Order: sequence, then structure tokens, then C-alpha cells
Amino acid sequence: MTGKDSNIRKPPATGTTSTVVSKRRAKETDTSQDTVLSGIRHNLRTPLNQIIGYSEMLQEEAADLGLDAYVPDLQKIHTAGTQLLTLINDNISHTRLESGKFELDSLQRDSRTLLDLIIGYDELCQEDAGEQDHASFIADLKKIHKAAKTLLGLLNDTEFLKPLKKGARKMNFAGEPDAAGIVVTSLRSVSGTAAAQALVGFILVVDDNEMNRDMLCRRLERQGHTVLEAENGRKALEILESVRVDLVLLDILMPELDGLQTLEMLKADPAHRYTPVIMLSALDELDSVVRCIEMGAEDYLPKPFKPVLLNARIGACLEKKRLRDQEHAFLAQLRLEREKSERLLLNVLPKSIADRLKQGETSIADSFADATVLFADLVDFTKLSSHIPAPELVRMLDEIFSKFDWLAELHHLEKIKTIGDAYMVAGGLPVPRPDHAEAMAEMALDMQKVVTRLDYGSGRKFDLRIGISSGPVVAGIIGSKKFIYDLWGDTVNIAFRMESLGQIGAIQVSEATYDHLKDKYVFEKRGKIEVKGKGKMTTFLLTGRKALATPA
Repeated sequence: MTGKDSNIRKPPATGTTSTVVSKRRAKETDTSQDTVLSGIRHNLRTPLNQIIGYSEMLQEEAADLGLDAYVPDLQKIHTAGTQLLTLINDNISHTRLESGKFELDSLQRDSRTLLDLIIGYDELCQEDAGEQDHASFIADLKKIHKAAKTLLGLLNDTEFLKPLKKGARKMNFAGEPDAAGIVVTSLRSVSGTAAAQALVGFILVVDDNEMNRDMLCRRLERQGHTVLEAENGRKALEILESVRVDLVLLDILMPELDGLQTLEMLKADPAHRYTPVIMLSALDELDSVVRCIEMGAEDYLPKPFKPVLLNARIGACLEKKRLRDQEHAFLAQLRLEREKSERLLLNVLPKSIADRLKQGETSIADSFADATVLFADLVDFTKLSSHIPAPELVRMLDEIFSKFDWLAELHHLEKIKTIGDAYMVAGGLPVPRPDHAEAMAEMALDMQKVVTRLDYGSGRKFDLRIGISSGPVVAGIIGSKKFIYDLWGDTVNIAFRMESLGQIGAIQVSEATYDHLKDKYVFEKRGKIEVKGKGKMTTFLLTGRKALATPA
């Protein structure tokens, strides 16, 4: 706070010392917590910035050297790093901790999922670089790997993250923090009179006359208020830069910056726009007072002040501010709940479908002339469920499917549902796109990479059986209370048969999907297989991308 120490009024010693001490401690606690959170963010961002920076540089070098084969995996590393940075910035903040919505376990789980992908793709790139003798790449890839391991270590360090479990704000006597973030205790005199139990606040008195300030401040202190004082508008604005108050008592006629100018600047500043202001005025300045009310002042007090009128006007302003603060807190909570509901809805439905439901559509069904559907099944996962505890089984399945969800988001595909240990995803809907089959091929290849790198010990490794088909589908909402966005049609049935009749560890596609992809991807012709309801169908096994032509 700026200004002379003498400008800070100290409340009388009749029971108000605890108020000042509580406020000072609350402010020191908030400042200390902000410092700790800033240190945590700094330590997490340092290795994260290395991940993002080196992945960007390697992409540029790959483009310059014609090593385009590395670019897709480097892009995934960069995307995961950017998403992790957003996750850390959004969660590790004073505001997030105060909201009561912060969940350390959720932050750690989501961060580990992204770090597992970063480490996995980095190791794949290192293996490829070693095989191709691209030594210049390996050094920077190792830096990414080291940074990711460092970050993973920090996220697993309970002592390092311990301050995040101590985000609770101190509360006032009513059980809620005040709007200024300053703790105000209930002041009760020994006599217990109604006046002593009235609303008290943190008040700034602005008047150029020292005697006027002294008399007004002493009256306010007797009522239990904590008072700051300033001799002109400019000094008041300096004080308000570092201190939030509940009420400003503002004289009109002052040197340097008068009351009208000060009020105008206060109401133009979003940080102080809703701070109540009572103008101080002699009766012959009524026109100026009316102008101040029009500019946003709450009320005015005539000079000299009558104690009863003074208490009534201040009490009314503090009550109005308390109600406004409660309204703002309620609206903020309402926004949080709305955002939570929105997130839950988007976990169930595609955004465009959720928007249509919110706009009043009750029956949603669309036909798509060309889309691609993928089914993936974890081989022998059901058999495994009889040998391990249920919590561990669910945790393993959640980890695998969370990685698949991230891949679906990365490739702009739509997860439809999970059925036991099977995963269904679609491309080209609900928003059509011409490259739906290509995006699905990338998704399938990435799913294989993710699963082959999983190792839960005791020989618990998994294989995927993946089936893909392309063609027309019908999509829509079914159900009224527990609804779901689902797909129907031959394309869906064929994709399911491609999976169920496929080979372990392979990606089997229908001829329709093969026609979409044959120019860009490598296939092995499996030949004709018997498909229930369809007879014999020619199928292909997707094995990888075709190598890009080397520039001449």
C-alpha cells in the first residue's frame, strides 16, 4: 500500500485488534500461497517448455532435411505437451483452489496419460532414428525424454505437490470469505448491544481537511469499522491499487484530484466499478451530488455529519455490497455448475449434437452418405478379468481407453461408445469430412502403438484386434432419460465383423475402406472371408503408411 503510515487508522483497543490481525494474516496467507503456487507452476513449466520447444525445432529440422517420416509423431508430442501446459495453467491457480473444484488426483491422472504418450512417441522416434543413423535427432529426442521423465517425477512427488492439498481459504464468522478476500471477524462488545453487532467493514475516507478526516474516522472506529484515510483523490487511487475496501467516503472539493474526477476514474476501472461510494458534501453542493449519483455513487452525506444518519447510510451501503457480493458468488457458482453440466454433456454427446438438443430439438437422426467406423477389441481381456481384482481391472481398462480417447480427439474423430472391453469410434460424422478414412487409419495405427507399449507386469500385455469399414450410416439420439448417440447400418455391421473375424494384432478393413486408402497406405490382401449376412467378402490388412517420395 502506498501513502504515509499515519494515513492508516488503527481501531481502538476495545475488542477490534483481532480484526486487524485477522485481516493482515489473511492477506499474508494469500500472498504466501500465490508465491508457492507460482513456484510449483515454474518448476512444472520448465521441463514442459523444453518438451514443446524441442519438438517444434525437430519438426522444422525434419522438414528441412526431408525426414518427413518423423513429423507425425513429433506433432503428437507437441500437441500432448501443449495440452499438458493448458492443464497445468488451468488447474494450479489460486482461483481454481478457492473454487473447491480442484482435484489433485484428476490432475495427476490426466497429466500422466499425456506424459505416457509423449514418452512413448519419443522412444519410437529414438528407435527409428537409431535404425536410420540419424544421430543429430537422437540428442534432442533424449532431451525431450529426460524432460518428460523429470516432469513425471515432479507429478509423482507428494512432498512437492503437498501445497496443492492446502488450498482452503479462511472463512469469516458467517462461514464464507468476504468479497475482498480479507477476513473480517465478528465484533461483539461486552454489553452485546445491537449497534456493536451491526455490519462492519473496511472503509476508505477521502477528505482534504485533516480535522474532518479525524472526526469521521473516529466515529467509524467507534462502530467497529477498520479505516484508511487519504487527503485527496490521487492518494486514494494509489491506496486502492493495493487494498480492496468495502466502502469509499469521498469528499467532492479537494485539491489535485477532486471527488468528481476520482469517482469517474473509479467507475471506469473494472476492479473498482462495484465498490460503493458515498459522496461527502455541504448542502449547497446538491447539484454536484446529483451528478455524482448519476455517475454511480451510492449515496451522499451532508456536512456536518449526524451520527444516526451516518450509521444508517453506511449500514445500507455495506448491506447492499454484501448482497451484491453474494449475488456475484452465486452467479460464479452457477457458471461453474453450468460448465460442469456442459462438460458432462460433451462426455456423452458430440458438441454439434449437444448444441442441437439445447436449442430444443427432441428427435435427432441424420444420414451420412460416406463415413468410416472402427471397432477395436482387447484380446483375452475378458479371460483376464477372472484372475485379477475388479479395481485393478477397471483401472487398467480406464488407462487404455483414456489413451484411445486422447487419440480420437487428436485425429478429430468421434468416440461412439465402449462395450465391455471393445471400443467404437467413427469418422465423417456428425460433421462430414472428406478424409474420414485416412484419419481412421491413423487412429488405428496409433492404437496399435499405444497398446504394444503397455506392460502391467506378470506378463500382462495386450493385443488389439481392429476392424474398419466405410460407407453410408445413420446416426442419431436414442433414449429419453439416459440417451446415447449411436450408429446403424450395414457399414456398422461390417466394421464389427471386420474386427470379430480379424487376426490378433492386425487391422482388417473392408474393400470400401481399402478403396479410400490404397494410394497412401500399405496393405496385405487377406482374400475372401465368410461374413454373416453378407457372404464372402474381400478384406485387407492395413500395415502402415506408404513412404513419402524423397525430394529430388
